Amino acid sequence: MTNSVPRGNFEGFVQNLKKDLTSGFLVFLIALPLCLGISLACGYPPIAGIFTAIIGSILTTFISNSELTIKGPAAGLIVIAIGCIEDFGGNGMVGGWTNADISAYQAALAVGGAAAVLQILFGLFRAGILGEFFPLSAVHGMLAAIGVIIIIKQFPVALGVSAGGEPIEMLREIPHYITEANPAIAAIGFVSVLIMFLWPSLGKKLGSLRAVPAPMVVLLVAVPMGMGFDLLHEHAYTLQGHQYQLGEQYLVKMPDRVFGMFDDITTPSFAVLSQPKAWKWVMMFFIIGSLESLLSAKAIDLLDPWKRKTSMNRDMVAVGAGNLCAALVGGLPMISEIVRSKANIDNGARTRFADMWHGIFLLACVALIPTILHRIPLAALAAMLVYTGYRLAHPTEFVHVYRIGKEQLAIFVTTLVVVLATDLLIGVAAGIMLKMLIHVANGVPLRSMFKPYLEVQEIDGSTSKIVARESAVFSNWIPFRRQIEQIGLVQKRNLVVDVSDTKLVDHSVMEKLDEIERDFRQEGLEFTVVGLDSLQPFTSDSHSARRQGLVSMKRLTIVTEASLEKKLREHFPKVGATGYTSVPCTGAGRRGVDVGNKSSKALVRLEVVCPNDVAQELLMHIRNQFMVQHPVTVCVESVDVVRRDNFMPQPPDAILEHAQ
Repeated sequence: MTNSVPRGNFEGFVQNLKKDLTSGFLVFLIALPLCLGISLACGYPPIAGIFTAIIGSILTTFISNSELTIKGPAAGLIVIAIGCIEDFGGNGMVGGWTNADISAYQAALAVGGAAAVLQILFGLFRAGILGEFFPLSAVHGMLAAIGVIIIIKQFPVALGVSAGGEPIEMLREIPHYITEANPAIAAIGFVSVLIMFLWPSLGKKLGSLRAVPAPMVVLLVAVPMGMGFDLLHEHAYTLQGHQYQLGEQYLVKMPDRVFGMFDDITTPSFAVLSQPKAWKWVMMFFIIGSLESLLSAKAIDLLDPWKRKTSMNRDMVAVGAGNLCAALVGGLPMISEIVRSKANIDNGARTRFADMWHGIFLLACVALIPTILHRIPLAALAAMLVYTGYRLAHPTEFVHVYRIGKEQLAIFVTTLVVVLATDLLIGVAAGIMLKMLIHVANGVPLRSMFKPYLEVQEIDGSTSKIVARESAVFSNWIPFRRQIEQIGLVQKRNLVVDVSDTKLVDHSVMEKLDEIERDFRQEGLEFTVVGLDSLQPFTSDSHSARRQGLVSMKRLTIVTEASLEKKLREHFPKVGATGYTSVPCTGAGRRGVDVGNKSSKALVRLEVVCPNDVAQELLMHIRNQFMVQHPVTVCVESVDVVRRDNFMPQPPDAILEHAQ
C-alpha cells in the first residue's frame, strides 16, 4: 500500500492501471454469471443484467466519487423486479419467452426509468440522508426476507422444474419439486451448490487457486456437465422407468452471433405509467434500490484502506443516471453492490477505474463470445443465487440481532415474516411501526418521536456540546445528525454529545453515533458521547439500546479478621471490582457467642458493588482462599444503581492508560 491516497483522476488512472485492471478482471469473473442469474431470476432476458453492469460500470465511474464500489444488478432487487413482471402479466419466462413476457418486460423497464428519475432528483436535492431514517433491524429483516425468497424461487430452477407463485405457496410445494426433479439438471444444480458452499474454505487450502472465485469454478464444472448431458440438442432419457426431457431450455439464452447483443436492445413502454399500479412499483424500485445502494456505499467506505468518503448525494445521482440509461436499452435496475465491491477491495483495487474495467471485460465477453455463454446451464446460475440468498438470510444474522436485544429480534423477525406474507414495503412498514410501539412502551414521549430536543452549548473556542433531551431514536435521527454535522464537520469544531437526559437511545442511533465518530476522526476532529453510563443497556452488546432506569447489581458484604483486609483488597481489581468500602468493627461469631466470650475481635466490614459475574468470581476466590482457614462471613444481595458504568470492569489497556 502506498502512502499517497489514490484518486480517480487521469493521474490515478495511469498510476494504478495494473492493480485496477487486475481487480476489474477478477470482479468480471464474479459478475458475469451473477448478472446472468440475477437477470433470469428477475424475469428479464439474461442479457439485461449484462447491459446494466456495463452501463453501471462505465457511466457511473465518471459521475460518482465512490472509488471502490461496483455498480450493477443485485440480488436484493430480484423480489421487486419479478413482482413487477408478474403484476404486468409476465411469469418470468416459466414455459418460454412469450408475448406476455415481452410486454411485462417493457412495462418493468418504464417503471425502472421512472424510479431512476426520482433517484436523480433525490441526489440533486441532497436527500441522500433520508437513507438514515430506516431502523437497522427492519432493513436487515427485509434483506433476510429477500434471501429466503431467492432461495425458494431458485430451488426449483436448480432441480430443472418449472414453477412460480407466491413464496409461501412455493415453500409448501418443495416436496413436490423434489419428486418432479429432472435428475440430470438436478445433478448440475447440486454440484454447483456444493461448490458455492465449499469453495471458500477449500480455496484457502489450495494456494494460488483461492484467487479463482467460486462462481467461476461453478461454470468450469457445470458447463462440461451440460455438454456431457448434451443440453444443446433436444432429446429424452429414461431413468428408473421415468422419461425426462433435455434441451436448450435448460441453458442460458444468448445472442447466436458476434455483436448480436445489440439486437436485443429493448425500449420501455412508458404508456404503462398512466396505470396507478405502475407507481407502486416505481416507489418500490426507488425506495428499496436507493436504500440498498446507500447502505452498500457506506459499508464500502468503512472497508476502504484509505478511508475515502463517498458523497452519498453524488453517488445517488450516478446510480439514477445509470438506471435511466439501463432502462432505455433493456437493462435491470442497478445499485452499489456490496459483494462485488468487497471482492474489488480484496483484489487490490485502488480507484473507481477498476469498476470501469470490469464493465469493459463484460462488454468484450458478451459481444465476442456469446455462443460460449449459451452453454451455461440455468441450474448453475440458480445455485449461485441460492448461495446468495443463504448469505442474506444467514443464521448468524438472527444470533447477531438477538445479542443486540430481544426487541431488535422481534423487529427483525416481524419484518421478515410480513415481507414473506405480503411485500417489501408493507414488511418494512410493519417493522418500523413495531419499533415505534416498543419506543413508546419504553417511555419515549410522542412529541420527541420525530423531533429531537437539542440544546447547543459552547465549551471553549474549539469545542461545542449538544445536550439531547427526551429521546435519540431512528425516527428523529435525521435532524439530530444535521445538527451534529453543521456544528462539527461544517464549522470544524470538536463536539461532545450528552445523552444523559434522554429516556431512550435506540440501537440504530447507537450504531450511527459510531459512524459519526469515524467521520470526525477522518477530519481530524474529536467526537465524544457522554451520559451513556447513566442509561441502562438492554444487553451487553455495545450497540444495544439504552434507557433511563436503575440497573441491578450485586452487593457483597464481607466481614472477617482485620488482618485479612489487605489481601482481600488486593484481589478486588483482579476480578473486576471497581471499588469497595471498608469499615473497622468489632464482634464475635457463632462460636464466640455460644461459649459466652465477652471479648470481641478486631474485624473489618468490606462492601463491594459489582455485576453478577464479578460477584460470582469473587465469591469463588473467598471460598477457596480464605474460608478454609479463616472465619469469614459473606452476605450477597441485589441492589439497584443509577450509573451502571461506574461498576463495570475496565479493560486492561484502560487501566494501564489511567495509571500512566
